[in-house]
Amino acid sequence: MINLQEVIETNKMIEQENLDVRTITMGINLLDCAGTDLKVTCEKIYKKITTLACNLVQTGEDIAKEFGIPIVNKRISVTPISLVGSACCRTPGDYVQIAKTLDRAAKEVGVNFLGGYSAIVSKGMTKSDELLICSIPKALAATERICSSINVGSTKTGINMDAVRLMGDIIKQTAEETKEKDSLGCAKLVVLCNAPDDNPFMAGAFHGVSEADAIINVGVSGPGVVKYALEQMDEAMNRLSIDSEGSGCSAPLVQVQRRKGEAEGEKHKGGRGLANFELLCETIKRTAFKITRVGQLVAQEASRRLGVPFGIIDLSLAPTPAIGDSVADILKCIGVEHPGAPGTTAALALLNDQVKKGGVMASSYVGGLSGAFIPVSEDQGMIDAVEAGALTIEKLEAMTCVCSVGLDMIAIPGDTPATTIAGIIADESAIGMVNQKTTAVRIIPVVGKTVGDTVQFGGLLGYAPIMPVNTFSSQRFVDRGGRIPAPIHSFKN
Repeated sequence: MINLQEVIETNKMIEQENLDVRTITMGINLLDCAGTDLKVTCEKIYKKITTLACNLVQTGEDIAKEFGIPIVNKRISVTPISLVGSACCRTPGDYVQIAKTLDRAAKEVGVNFLGGYSAIVSKGMTKSDELLICSIPKALAATERICSSINVGSTKTGINMDAVRLMGDIIKQTAEETKEKDSLGCAKLVVLCNAPDDNPFMAGAFHGVSEADAIINVGVSGPGVVKYALEQMDEAMNRLSIDSEGSGCSAPLVQVQRRKGEAEGEKHKGGRGLANFELLCETIKRTAFKITRVGQLVAQEASRRLGVPFGIIDLSLAPTPAIGDSVADILKCIGVEHPGAPGTTAALALLNDQVKKGGVMASSYVGGLSGAFIPVSEDQGMIDAVEAGALTIEKLEAMTCVCSVGLDMIAIPGDTPATTIAGIIADESAIGMVNQKTTAVRIIPVVGKTVGDTVQFGGLLGYAPIMPVNTFSSQRFVDRGGRIPAPIHSFKN
């Protein structure tokens, strides 16, 4: 059982190390709102969301106040809208009307984002899927709180290259439609492979058809806590090295205790007075366990107060632009000068694995993405690495092979061709398909910006330097159309 003492033990993490519950996300099934009349469907959608989620924000604020745990975001995810609108939407404009309804409902209940303006097209597109996808640019331009996601591939089905090619165009059109806000619409649009049904994080959240009518999913985050733990670990090992080199007289009992401590420390001492990988991994696991217990408490309490079943805890380390709340800084603590240096991918693999191992023991149900996020604009350490010339899109792609998501919140020149963006999506989808993991692309071709410029998104979305993109063409590849088959190891029956 979880008790308040476990939360009290984390006060220092909250007050000094940026520990927070990043999001309480209520998943809502909208399939029972579907119908042939667009107006009636919109009315049902609005009524169901505002009824089920009417107390979501207040409940989150009450829990945060009572337990002293910051809860940064309260959000909603809904059934992929291409399913809900399939019978009543005849044009992209019809889907835009649903998007506006969702936005109005989100504003009414007070959540900051609503995800699920989505389509699952990993094997093929229905007419409804295609209409929704084509509506995305205007839908994101006409709304404030809507997030959109398109799943274009999976390990079981392969990659739908028709959808990949189309999404290259859609991202460019979204950038153009929202150019007055530095193409901000693209920050609320993500293309995925192997998208999970229970992800609480935006922009990829949607409420899967296998889920209950309503569910509570919680995302916890504490990069600053992990960073602090690793700093303390190395400081302790450094003191041990200094003490072992010194001399002096001590009382016999103190000498015995010191020898015992030194013997324990020697087991974990690596080169140059650093902790070895065994102790480093153990430290990350223990810290992830404590972070996840906080999320478990919040999830259970929110579930009880709202009368909605508890779904999952997402263990992901999600950075913010705040100083010290950075996954990049953890990688630097592990030992690389900047993310992008040789060893970065191995360090990230280690971090991702230990977060999962520690967190999974702290919660009854773990799901979503659960690992380490590496968004550029949302992580000051990643921004610093880009500006130092250490981190490129190609290196970020390599890093996505071993972490939770993919190429995330990357600003690129506004004149990048749609076919190049499609090629980037195809590459990232292939990594997810072959490695049986979720990958994603949230990339922003900022209209009017080029390499050397900076774009400000504000809030948790941060700011980003415009990163260079390989200028060689992939047009012939992405224009072939059809589907890339599933890998051989997908056949497990």
